[in-house]
Amino acid sequence: MQKSIHRRDFVKNSAAALALGLLPGSSWSHLLRPPAKRVALIGTGWYGKSDLFRLMQVAPVDVVAICDVDKHQLDAAAEAILRRNPDAKSPRLYGDYRQLLNESKADIVLIGTPDHWHALQTIDALKAGAHVYVQKPISTDVLEGEAMLAAARKYNRVVQVGMQRRSTPHLIEAKKNIIEAGLLGKIAHAEVFCYYHMRSHESAPEQAVPDYFNYDMWTGPAPLRPFDGIHHRSWRAFMEYGNGIMGDMCVHMLDTVRWMLGLGWPNKISSTGGIFMPNPGKSNISDTQTAVFEFDGLNCVWQHRTWGTSADPDYPWGVKIYGEKGTLCGDPYKYDYLPNASTARVHKNYLDERDQYPADITEPDIEIHAAPATRRHMLNFLDCIEKGGRPVSDIEQGHISTASCIIANLSMQLGRPLHYDPDKKEFTGDAEASRLLRRRYRSPWQHPWQPGA
Repeated sequence: MQKSIHRRDFVKNSAAALALGLLPGSSWSHLLRPPAKRVALIGTGWYGKSDLFRLMQVAPVDVVAICDVDKHQLDAAAEAILRRNPDAKSPRLYGDYRQLLNESKADIVLIGTPDHWHALQTIDALKAGAHVYVQKPISTDVLEGEAMLAAARKYNRVVQVGMQRRSTPHLIEAKKNIIEAGLLGKIAHAEVFCYYHMRSHESAPEQAVPDYFNYDMWTGPAPLRPFDGIHHRSWRAFMEYGNGIMGDMCVHMLDTVRWMLGLGWPNKISSTGGIFMPNPGKSNISDTQTAVFEFDGLNCVWQHRTWGTSADPDYPWGVKIYGEKGTLCGDPYKYDYLPNASTARVHKNYLDERDQYPADITEPDIEIHAAPATRRHMLNFLDCIEKGGRPVSDIEQGHISTASCIIANLSMQLGRPLHYDPDKKEFTGDAEASRLLRRRYRSPWQHPWQPGA
């Protein structure tokens, strides 16, 4: 009976139970492991493989199929999966995710493709009967997100979004021991920010598409740009495929504030910015942007710059929550509580699990500080599949945070504040802005939110 209680506490983000349940060799850790699930991965690049490897570390899974439009990347991923589990059967390899969904009969589908593919692949996976783990941001326009949420509810499947700050042990501790304990007092302001130099300066020439890369399928519903090289990671520099740094980095930290403070949709969103610094590259995302997300009694302000210095060298990407009694600073690596009074400050670093998971040490490109959070995110996902219920980063929460960032970009584009009504699926009193809730898809792909749906 006590073991069952620990497991429920684990799912509710108890840091102590989380740590205990993941210790290799624990006398009861096997009880946390559900029966083997058939798993498929769509998008075998950096974070697609990272998510799959974290899942493989915490649960017995059968990786039955993987898909990528880059044959070289696909083959390399298959080899990496077998190195992780030499006794397993090699997964079937696909270049078209639709064929994978038709043939694999997967229980779980992980989606690690670029942002412009998330909506169609998530909805198609749900229709195929799978539960879905999809990377953030969930969509490239607001109505894609609405369609994904509707599909998750219609097909009664669990959808976990890769906003793993909600499963980050030191941030869970800060939420409980600082915010919920009342150490900040009344909270009336939050700041989220990113000062990484992320905007690409590259300007590659147009070139022939290599025979191992299906560029038309990679582009899918997005506009077909002239091909200027393999787009691994560099696609983030183009608004055709995502929503810039707002959709890439703000979405994590805005979601963190919403989770920590229990906030829903913003009442109003406004944003200004653009491309202010010279850049010889082709990148068309903003290099400077400020946004204000207005909630009842609290504004959350975002700022990013891809140039210059960080406003706080200790926190180049993170969140600061301001209360009458002190300030909470947090990021994926640590948190700091800074009280106004002379009481002692509190500092906590990320949980390091390299001793328990030595494969982390040699995994190429791993974000080792984020691995513990993703493992817990996966366990929460699996528990909801087994028992029912909504995961900590349910598709609805992912939609609210994603859509809020998309709306900030639309506000910057239009030059005015916007209020989105999620019930009516429109901007209040702004027909022009409402027409921008749905991007135009490239033929023959069809947008999942159709008029009158």
